[in-house]
Amino acid sequence: MLSRRHADILRILDAEGPVTIAALARRLAVSLETVRRDLRPLSATGRVLRTHGAVGLTGQIGEAPFLKRMRENAAAKQAIARALAATIRDGDAVMFDTGTTTSFAARELIGHRRLTVVTNSSDIARTLAGVNGNRVYMAGGELRPDSGAAFGKSALDFIARFSVRHAVISAGAVDEGGVMDHDLEEAEFARLVLECGERRVVVTDAAKFGRRGLTAVAGWDRIDTVITDRAPADRIGAAIAAGGGTLQIAAPRDAITAAPLARG
Repeated sequence: MLSRRHADILRILDAEGPVTIAALARRLAVSLETVRRDLRPLSATGRVLRTHGAVGLTGQIGEAPFLKRMRENAAAKQAIARALAATIRDGDAVMFDTGTTTSFAARELIGHRRLTVVTNSSDIARTLAGVNGNRVYMAGGELRPDSGAAFGKSALDFIARFSVRHAVISAGAVDEGGVMDHDLEEAEFARLVLECGERRVVVTDAAKFGRRGLTAVAGWDRIDTVITDRAPADRIGAAIAAGGGTLQIAAPRDAITAAPLARG
């Protein structure tokens, strides 16, 4: 029978993914030896795996990077996604780039009806296709083995045919100059998504503020709304306002677990 602390360990690992034993001890306010002792029966029954000083639920160790990113700042991302969904009406047309925050947004839109969705993300497409009369269009091209997103000229040519009410992108990095990404193809795709929208929205958790990316996606004069979980530094907030955009803060609720990727 599981003790309360065993249940707490499983809950933390489910919400946060693999963590170090030292970090787990701090979260539980117990000693390292106590954590190691608590982990023994969980490890013996196969519920957790230990490797190189870290511990995770069985199946988390070695999981794909996209799944790991879905667990990072999950409560913040869901709050942002919920705030975005509240601005989208039944029957609207929405375009998404690929990203963990936009994947959370797709899950928050499951209750909407008759949406037209355009995306390069197979996760977002599977989440919303066949639900409540939605029409979903997915860009073709070479799929990334990690995220299952399509990139390349064929994907760009495909989305350029559409004009949507809401163009929604995630962000790899954000500073006073605008939104950036660490991947050239992802930045190129996100840039074109913004050009296809009447309303241009960036959804990003506050951890991205103050970071520098490899390549620019868009300056603040090309973005209408930024939805995030905490206010950025004053210089970034001022740059958003100077560009004519609005900043919306979506405070997270209690900690939640990341939703799994949609399965085909």
